[in-house]
Amino acid sequence: MRKLTYLIACSIDGFIGDADGDASFMYPFVVGDFAEYLKAEHPDTNPTQVRRLIGTDGLANKDYDTIIQGRASYDVALKEGITSPFAHLREYVASRTLKESPDPNVEIISDDLVGKVRELKAEDGGLGIYLCGGSAVAGALVDEIDELIIKTYPIVLGTGMPMFGSGFAVSEFTLDEVRSFDNGVLVRTYSRKR
Repeated sequence: MRKLTYLIACSIDGFIGDADGDASFMYPFVVGDFAEYLKAEHPDTNPTQVRRLIGTDGLANKDYDTIIQGRASYDVALKEGITSPFAHLREYVASRTLKESPDPNVEIISDDLVGKVRELKAEDGGLGIYLCGGSAVAGALVDEIDELIIKTYPIVLGTGMPMFGSGFAVSEFTLDEVRSFDNGVLVRTYSRKR
């Protein structure tokens, strides 16, 4: 069975962006040894245009061959005129409002998101599935997430978009690894406790 990994950047207080989902204030932290870590350990999670800039575009996918993201996350690319931001992956966008895909590489999931994810996880072979966000999609899929990789940036927002936009539910994970970086970023990896 394929693994669903939610790899997300957040503030110390658990927000992945401001109330509208903008997380651009986190970009200055992607420098130095942390940037090298992302390039080496998580190259598949970079958008295709970033892969071209940092010289990883020609590499085979390491951990993921599929991405799931919400409409708001996808809109960040669409606003820049990019219809397939992760062209090196099979792209799925969860949206109730986007009825038609603007790109043949992007499939819209308009209903039964959990069912579609279970179908993808049950596929034979292949690499893992990268859950890019956002909050509502992560909340809807919390029971399907097998691994959490949380990049915590040394900032406090006080309010904003939480990592999981869902009702109260206890989901247990086991801490597997903690890495710290010179710029104050902390990366924690958890696996689902089953």
